[in-house]
Amino acid sequence: MSRRGAEPAEARPLFGGCWSCRLLSGAGLLLAALWVYRGPRGALRSGAPPSMAAIAQITLAAGLGAWAIVILADPVGRRRRPEP
Repeated sequence: MSRRGAEPAEARPLFGGCWSCRLLSGAGLLLAALWVYRGPRGALRSGAPPSMAAIAQITLAAGLGAWAIVILADPVGRRRRPEP
């Protein structure tokens, strides 16, 4: 009987290590974050009090920006455990 569940999963790089795929999708997400952020920021600059929708849009833009940075940095599989 095989114990496949007991084996640790092998860490694969995000997008298979394709630099152009990571750059294109990361830049697209970053531009989307800037576009989403631009909407409520314009209303706040005019002196209007922030609404819940504006706060939700800014939070969404921050999440998109963070996702873009993770895709561009590709931290998956870079850290190795020290050998005992």
